[in-house]
Amino acid sequence: MKLKALLPIVFVMLFSFGCIKSVHKVVFHPSHELQKQESPFSDVVEYNGLLFLSGQIGLDHGTRTLVEGGVEAETKQSIENIKAVLEHHQSSLDKVIKCTVILGDIEYFAAFNAVYKTYFPNKPARTTFAASGLALKARVEIEVVAAK
Repeated sequence: MKLKALLPIVFVMLFSFGCIKSVHKVVFHPSHELQKQESPFSDVVEYNGLLFLSGQIGLDHGTRTLVEGGVEAETKQSIENIKAVLEHHQSSLDKVIKCTVILGDIEYFAAFNAVYKTYFPNKPARTTFAASGLALKARVEIEVVAAK
């Protein structure tokens, strides 16, 4: 008899929880750098606990020029730029789950990789390819997806 009395309550609870929709808001974050506030893209888009970062080149944000020293220096600066954006959004390099790397020339791969692996010991998933014509004639551009 008690079981029959509980069935309607259990049914209502199951039905209620089954109908709750999970609403995830997409947040297009403005850049934390004043010089980039008018860019036609977001530095970071946040969705469902993930941060999708726009590509970063080896730009010194103080001088707005590429760092000198070749692909190694540009790789280091690109990753430092990514690190700064992630930290601004309460995340870090150890929460990166996917990297996409664009090299200006596939011949840069070994030099790039030597620097890259010092920053990502967790070994996030990665795609690397070469393309010509990167912004500001950069040798490397890196974008990441990270957990918040």
